[in-house]
Amino acid sequence: MRGSKLDRTDRAILRALQADGRMTNVDLARTVGISPPPCLRRVRALEKTGYIRRYRAELDAERLGYGVTVFAMVGLHSQAEADLKAFEALVAGWPEVREGYMLAGETDFILKVSARDWDAYQNFVTTKLTAAPNVRGVKSAMALRASKHDPGVPIESGD
Repeated sequence: MRGSKLDRTDRAILRALQADGRMTNVDLARTVGISPPPCLRRVRALEKTGYIRRYRAELDAERLGYGVTVFAMVGLHSQAEADLKAFEALVAGWPEVREGYMLAGETDFILKVSARDWDAYQNFVTTKLTAAPNVRGVKSAMALRASKHDPGVPIESGD
């Protein structure tokens, strides 16, 4: 089941589950226009082949007390593969960092950080991020509001 081998029904299943991962198999089957047994087989095959990696709940950060989202642009002293992997391993252990991407260009990494408030973010930067080995500098950009939040990927119909 490679990207080009997904048929219209597989893509419809992926679109529906990406929108609502708690959808029952019966509702999913009805949504994509097939009966429940083949629908379940297709979902299991999509899971097995890695198209569906996991299911999770999307939580409301503000209701949970995380009112600040900051994007930290991190520059490193060294971009040797071992140093990049060491930084990634360190970041993976920081719960404040919700997403991280290695970039091409002037900035080596961009990290999406959730914090209770600006002071908590500053504490994270000074005690963890800038104190980390190989970190040359950090530039911060605080998000004022989210104008779009649509996790996942666009799924075309596949005709």
